[in-house]
Amino acid sequence: MIWGEALKKRDRQPEVMDQPGLDPKEHLRALNGLRRINVISRCSVGIFRAIKELARGQPDKTLRILELACGGGDTAIDLALMAQQEGLSLEILACDLNPEAVRIAAANAKSRNAELTFFTADALTKPNNEETYDLIYCTLFTHHLDDNDVVRLLDVMTSRSHRLVLVDDLIRSKLGYFLAWIGTRLLSRSWIVHTDGPLSVRGAFRPEEMLELAKRAGLESVQIDRNWPERYLLRWTRS
Repeated sequence: MIWGEALKKRDRQPEVMDQPGLDPKEHLRALNGLRRINVISRCSVGIFRAIKELARGQPDKTLRILELACGGGDTAIDLALMAQQEGLSLEILACDLNPEAVRIAAANAKSRNAELTFFTADALTKPNNEETYDLIYCTLFTHHLDDNDVVRLLDVMTSRSHRLVLVDDLIRSKLGYFLAWIGTRLLSRSWIVHTDGPLSVRGAFRPEEMLELAKRAGLESVQIDRNWPERYLLRWTRS
């Protein structure tokens, strides 16, 4: 493990999950491990809380929601199932650049009886159509990107959302690194998860760094909350 000085500066290194040609069985095993970790982090609960706030103002409207870089689709599936339990009307779409991740996400949704749409797309590219959404969010994605691409991502998200944007990710800190190192080993047998978990924290941003990138993207009135376990939630609401 690394500590102290090494975490003061961001150290983004290639993660195994980002590499082309990853064995599908190892990919699936890693996504299953990440699913268990996501359950502990409860990020879906925080995002669903924001959805309910949006729904209160327009109870008779179906909210359109898009997740970028969805991976195995766990968060989007959680939201669909929670909405079903709460009686909220949502149209949820989720995309990822990796076709294998999209295939796994669709299979996960089917096995959990969740109704939503998955498709392949690049989160950093504005689509040719002018489709907009009430809420666009991403989780555990920004730590994979360099600063300029985070600014680009925020621009894509705010240009397509006419109400709310949420960005959830890890915080680079000594506690965050320790939790990633021990948590990945307790909750997954995947060597990919064991490798990528600590690397993710080393490549993550601190809340004040994300605020600075949001300013570069031209976002005003951005709110960032720290959440357990060492994660932040950036929130931008259109005026």
